[in-house]
Amino acid sequence: MSRPDKDDSSFPAALPGLRRGDFSRLEPLFEGGDHCRIVEWHRLGLFDGEPAALAEAFSCACFLGKPEVAEYLLDRDVDPLAGAGTGMNAFQWAANRGQLETVEMLIRRGVPLEIRNSYGGTVLGAAVWAAIHEPKPAHLAIIEALLRAGANRDEAEYPTGNAAVDEALRRDEKKV
Repeated sequence: MSRPDKDDSSFPAALPGLRRGDFSRLEPLFEGGDHCRIVEWHRLGLFDGEPAALAEAFSCACFLGKPEVAEYLLDRDVDPLAGAGTGMNAFQWAANRGQLETVEMLIRRGVPLEIRNSYGGTVLGAAVWAAIHEPKPAHLAIIEALLRAGANRDEAEYPTGNAAVDEALRRDEKKV
C-alpha cells in the first residue's frame, strides 16, 4: 500500500485511495463503527455516483476487520462480491488478513465461498495461503469456520507443509 501524499479525510481525497486499494492507509476513515467517515459519507449520499468506490469501501472495511461498517454497507445493498479492484473481493481480504469476526459475519450473511480471485483462489484458498505466508493468530479459526460453512477443502493446496493448517484440513477431510 502506498504512503499518504495528502490528507485523506475529505471524500474527494479518499476516492483515489479507495480506487487503488490503499486500504491500510485509509483505516482512519473506518474508525468509529457506524459513525465513521465512510458511513457518514454514505448517509450523505456522496457515494451515489461512485458505485465502484463504494464497493471498494466495503472491501476495505473487510480488509481492516470493521464488521460493523461492512454490515452497514451490506444492509444498504452493497454487492458483497463487488470491490475486487485489488484482485480479491471483501471476503477473500477478510480471510487473508485474519479478520475472524468479519469472516463469521460474511458467513452468516451467506456470502458465496467459492468465488475466484484474480489468482484463481477461493476464500479458503486465500486463508490457507495467508496462514502459511503471512500468518495471523486467527487464521486457523478462519479456516475451520470456512470449512464448517461448507467451503470446498479441495480448493486449498493440501498438504501445505504447515502442520497446524494440514491438521485443520485433515479434520475436515475425515468428516466427508
